[in-house]
Amino acid sequence: MSKNMSYPLKHYLKYILLISVCIYSCASMRSPEGGPVDKTPPKVLKMEPKDLTTNFNAKKIVITFDEYFNIQNEVKEFSISPEQERLPLLKKNQKKLEIVFQDSLEKNTTYTLNFGKAIADVNESNVLKNLTYAFSTGPLLDSLSISGRVINTLTGKPELDAVVFIIPLSRDSIFGKKKAPIYTLTDSSGLYTLRNLKKDTYKIYALKEIGGDKIYQQRSDEIGFIKEPIVLTKNLDSINLGIFKELAQTFRVLDRKLNTDGSISMSFNQKLTKPQITILSNKAIDDSKILRFNKTNDSLRLWLADLSFDSVKIEIKSEGKPLDTVQFNREKKDTYTRTLQHTDNLESSLLNPYRAYKLYFNFPIDKIDITKIKLTEDSIPRTTFSLTKDSVNFLAYNFNYPWRKKANYLITFDDGAITDIFGTKNKSIRKIFRLASADEYGTFVLKVEIPDTSKNYILELLNDKKVIISTEVITKNRSITYANYKVGSYYTRIIYDENKNGTWDTGSLALGTQPERTWNNPTEISNRANFLISLTFAIPPPTPLQKTKN
Repeated sequence: MSKNMSYPLKHYLKYILLISVCIYSCASMRSPEGGPVDKTPPKVLKMEPKDLTTNFNAKKIVITFDEYFNIQNEVKEFSISPEQERLPLLKKNQKKLEIVFQDSLEKNTTYTLNFGKAIADVNESNVLKNLTYAFSTGPLLDSLSISGRVINTLTGKPELDAVVFIIPLSRDSIFGKKKAPIYTLTDSSGLYTLRNLKKDTYKIYALKEIGGDKIYQQRSDEIGFIKEPIVLTKNLDSINLGIFKELAQTFRVLDRKLNTDGSISMSFNQKLTKPQITILSNKAIDDSKILRFNKTNDSLRLWLADLSFDSVKIEIKSEGKPLDTVQFNREKKDTYTRTLQHTDNLESSLLNPYRAYKLYFNFPIDKIDITKIKLTEDSIPRTTFSLTKDSVNFLAYNFNYPWRKKANYLITFDDGAITDIFGTKNKSIRKIFRLASADEYGTFVLKVEIPDTSKNYILELLNDKKVIISTEVITKNRSITYANYKVGSYYTRIIYDENKNGTWDTGSLALGTQPERTWNNPTEISNRANFLISLTFAIPPPTPLQKTKN
């Protein structure tokens, strides 16, 4: 009898095992290991009632997706327009999203629900962007639209995931205080469309934000706006916006530190003009201070040779106007750790044959013992060299020598060859290099023609990574020679310098002013070795960002 029972029992156990595997496989929602990564967001299969329904009287909306999903950042992402005192509830039910209304709906009104980036799949968090649902409680559905593009004002590049929103002019006071309920996100081309809008007068804005709350934070966010209200009576396209980082209206010290090496660093929320830094109530320390601002005058590093103070007050001025006074405190037992470090302008142990060899130190240098510096050329000692402080950057030194092609160089800085203002000395340094081949460099000439001789223009030369290499102020037709630049691709950008101050000026939301316009020339300059290239280009007149079609 046991034999008769063993056969069905064996098969019964097999079935149990098979069913368990199937259940586990179905329940597991992870992507197969080693397989392709899922990059597809959830897709809408069905909406009940249907999107764009008129005479809407349902208590809830059900949206069915093709996969399991999560609701993320609901407070920041989800909105309904017109706004309600109590937001609808969002509920997950398997692959269905239920939107349950908690407030009554107004009669003959078009409502738009915007989910922003709230819907994402479970496995890879792929976001379904710009999901909206619109309906009308009356027989007519608002159907006007506004569309356009958002670009970065300085670079001219389209902005991905910029938030574009409109606020009825009558409610514009909520700007910067509350999230606007009517918004959308730009695609990779910077394009956007706001749909199901009613006839009204609106203010329009674009944000590139850090916090994701869709409320403008001047300290961190970039802003774009159109000063004049938009009167919407028909569909509008080409409502284009340029975003920019606004200058703060009120000066503030963003960061200040008494660093572990004894230096003081500060950063500001504004660029200073003719900045002045004064150590108050201690003239001896003030007289001995050494400071260096960055190129934009919005941060500095300060070195004080005497660090015996208990506290010190530092006054900050711009164009002679006092902006702020900050205090630094230290304990007498405080100690500082310093290591004299350096960088140079070698690239992969190669020196540009048309540039001086430069060394950059992290502290101001007090003295150099030339007897502890040795140079060999193809293993032969050389003594006809010198080190001189750079005329622009006091932290930089030029190593002067008539370098020869194809020669191999070794520079040795023995211990103590360099001493900084605190008495810190260098550890042994060895530099091995040779001159780069002249075939790696070329020269090109740009013949620039300007559209208006009463205006100023700024010509920026950028490399293939769009890093600014050179800047020239242009006031008349002229030729500019770029001699001995590395072989490669270069581009130009024009700034229409309206106030003739030699720099690009950003805009101001409070003043309603836009940034100075720019033109990013798409033409590539191919710099080739041993070949002089001469190019002529005419700067076009500035064109307005807006090209609205009526």
